[in-house]
Amino acid sequence: MSEATGLEAKTIHRLLECKPPEGYKRNEDHPLEGDVLIIDEASMIDIILMYNLLKAIPDHMILIIVGDIDQLPSVGAGNVLQDIIASNVIPTIKLERIFRQAMGSQIITNAHKINKGEYPVLKSGKTSNFFFIEQETNEDVLRTIISLCTERLPKYYQVNPIKDIQVLTPMQRSETGAAHLNTVLQSALNPTSLCLKRGATEYRLYDKVMQLRNNYDKEVFNGDVGFICAIDLDVKTLKVNFDGREIEYEILELDELVLAYATTIHKAQGSEYPIVIMPFTFSHYVMLQRNLLYTGITRAKKVVVLVGNRNAIYMAVKNMSVKNRNTLLWQRLLS
Repeated sequence: MSEATGLEAKTIHRLLECKPPEGYKRNEDHPLEGDVLIIDEASMIDIILMYNLLKAIPDHMILIIVGDIDQLPSVGAGNVLQDIIASNVIPTIKLERIFRQAMGSQIITNAHKINKGEYPVLKSGKTSNFFFIEQETNEDVLRTIISLCTERLPKYYQVNPIKDIQVLTPMQRSETGAAHLNTVLQSALNPTSLCLKRGATEYRLYDKVMQLRNNYDKEVFNGDVGFICAIDLDVKTLKVNFDGREIEYEILELDELVLAYATTIHKAQGSEYPIVIMPFTFSHYVMLQRNLLYTGITRAKKVVVLVGNRNAIYMAVKNMSVKNRNTLLWQRLLS
C-alpha cells in the first residue's frame, strides 16, 4: 500500500497501538488523528478488531472501507464486511467493470467466471497468464510443482524462484499441504547445510519464512514474510530480513517462524505474489469452496498455475457452503 500510494500504511493493530496485555492504546479517550481513514482488505477484519477500530475513530473522521466479500471471511469471529453491506445502512459501491488494461488477463477473466459460478477456462496458450496442468496422483502433483519452481517458471519468466514464486495450498496437512510442500521445496530450492534446527524443522540460511504470531517487542506480526539472512551457530541465533529490517531470533523463539515456500490460502489472504502455483486435488476435499479458489488465484499479480484435478476445481466452483457467521446481535437486528 505504501508503494502504491506514496503514503504511510499500517496494520490496524499497529494503528491502534496494540500493546498486550494492556490492549489498544487508541480508543474513545485517545482517538486516532486525521480526517480520512481508508481500510483495505476489510474482509479479513473480525468483529473484535472492528469494534476496537470504530471506538478509536473520532466523529469528524471519514471512514472508507475497501474489501472483497467474495474472498475468504476473517479467521476470527464474524463476517463483518458482508454484514455491513447486507445491512443497507452504509452507502456501498460495487466495482464490477474490468478495465482495459486487464481485459487480456485470463486471471481476471477466470476470477469473474468463478464468482458467477461458471467454470474457469483451463485451456491456455503461451501468451496466457493462467495455466492448468492436470495430474491425477499426489506424487505427480508434487513432482510437477518442484519442476515448476526449480526450472520451468524461473527459466521462462526470468524470476527468482524463492522470492517471486509462491505455492498456495488449501490445507496445512496432507501430502500436498503446506507442511509437506515446505519440506520438499526447501530441499529443492535451498539445499545449504548451514542451519539451526528446532524440533523437526531446519531453518536454513536464505530460507523464506513467515511469522506465526504478533510479536510487539520485535515489531513483527502474524503473516509477515522474510528471509533468513544470518545464522550464528555459536550462540544459536539467526536473523530474518523483513523488508529491510533485520530481526534476531534465539533458538527458543524459532517456534514463531514457519517455512514459507508454501503456505495456505488463508494465510496468504491480503498478500500478492508475482507468480502463484496452486495444487488443487481431492486430497483437499473438505476445503474445496468457491471463495477459497477465488482468493487463491487473485493473489497472483502476473501468473497463476493450477496443478491437479479439473473435477476438484469444478467442485470448488459449485460449492458455496460458507458457514453463516452472523452474530446473535446482528440476527436480532434483522428480525
